[in-house]
Amino acid sequence: MAIDKVRIGVIGVGGMGSGHCARMHEVAEAQLTCVCDTDPEAARAASEKYKVPAYARAGDLLRSRLVDAVIIATPHYFHPPIAIEAFKRRIHVLSEKPIGVTVSAADRMIAAAEASGCVFSVMYQMRASGHAQLARRIIAEGKIGEIYRTSMVVGWYRSQAYYNSGGWRATWTGEGGGVLINQAPHFLDLYAWLGGMPVRLRGETRTRLHDIEVEDEAFATLEYANGAHGYLYASTTESPGYEQIEICGDLGKVLLQGSSIRVWVNKQPVSEHARNASEMWGSPGSEEIAVAVPEGSGSHQEITRNFCKAIIKGEPLIAPGAEGLWAVELINGLILSSKTGKEVSLPVDRVRYDRLLARLKRSSREKTVVTGVRETDPQHQ
Repeated sequence: MAIDKVRIGVIGVGGMGSGHCARMHEVAEAQLTCVCDTDPEAARAASEKYKVPAYARAGDLLRSRLVDAVIIATPHYFHPPIAIEAFKRRIHVLSEKPIGVTVSAADRMIAAAEASGCVFSVMYQMRASGHAQLARRIIAEGKIGEIYRTSMVVGWYRSQAYYNSGGWRATWTGEGGGVLINQAPHFLDLYAWLGGMPVRLRGETRTRLHDIEVEDEAFATLEYANGAHGYLYASTTESPGYEQIEICGDLGKVLLQGSSIRVWVNKQPVSEHARNASEMWGSPGSEEIAVAVPEGSGSHQEITRNFCKAIIKGEPLIAPGAEGLWAVELINGLILSSKTGKEVSLPVDRVRYDRLLARLKRSSREKTVVTGVRETDPQHQ
C-alpha cells in the first residue's frame, strides 16, 4: 500500500532519542506515533510532550501496529536485537550509531534486514553534509587519482562528569568500549566512506586521563590492498577539539577540517614525475582549487528524511545500514590489535573478537560514582 508519510516510533528517548522526537516535525515525510524507554519518567515525559503512546519495552512497541519504522536510540548493545525483532515484523529500521558493538552482532542485523526486504539505514548524518558529499564525488571521479595515503585525527574532550552520568557509560558491559565505540564512529564511517577499508591494521588503545575501564585514546596504522597506508587517532582528552580527514592520491589531495573542505590538484601525476623528472629539486607542482560546496548541513533530519523517502519511493540511502559495518570492523580490529599486541587482518575474526569481549566484560567493574544525569549533547540539540 502506497503511503506519503512514515509512522515512526522512537525507541530510547532519554538521550539522542529525545532529539529525534523534537525534530521529527521538521521532516514532512515522517510522523512520530509512539515512544519507548525503560525509564518510566523518560517515557512519560516524551508521551506527554508529543501526545503519543509510550511503552516500557521495545517488543510492545513493535507489536503495537502503530509504526511502519523505528529509530533505535538505545545503548549500543541493544541495537541489534531490537532491529532484528523489527525486521521479523517487517518494520523498517534507522539505527543510531554504531549499528552494533561487535561485527558478529552487526552481521546478524544486516542479514535480518536483507531477509526482510525492509529499509535499513544508520544515523551517519555527516555523510549528508555538503563538504562530505563533494569530497566523496571528487574521490569517486578519480580526480585525485589512486589513493596513496589516508589519515584521520579526531580529538574531542569529555569530562569525568560526563562519564559519571550513567552506569553504562565507558564500561565493557554497558557500552563495549570508550572513545572508539561512542565518539569516533561518525568519523570512522566518513574515513572509510572516502578512503575505503584497509586490509590490515595495528592499533593501540590507552586510558590517559579518565577514571574509566575503557579507552579514552586510540590510534592505529593501516594498510590497504593497493599498498597505500593510513593513520587514525581518536581521543576524548583534547581541548580545543580538532577534526580532520585527509585523503592523498597520485593526482592531488582532499582535506576535510571540521565543516570545511580544501582540494589540491597536481599539474603532473606524482608517479610520473618521480620516475621521469630530470630536475633534482623539481616537483609535480600543485595548486589549490576553488570548489563549490553543494547544499547539505549534515543534520539528523536529512538522514531521517532520506530514510522515509527510501521507504515511500525507493530513494537511494545516504547511509545504508550494511555500510554501518565498516566502523564496527575498524573498532573491533583496533581493540583486538591493542589487546593482543599483534597486527590484525580485516575482516575481523568474529569468534576471536567475541571471545576477547567476553573476557573484557568479565573484568568489568561496577561504577562507584553514578550521577544519573541524562542530557543530550548540546551540539546535537
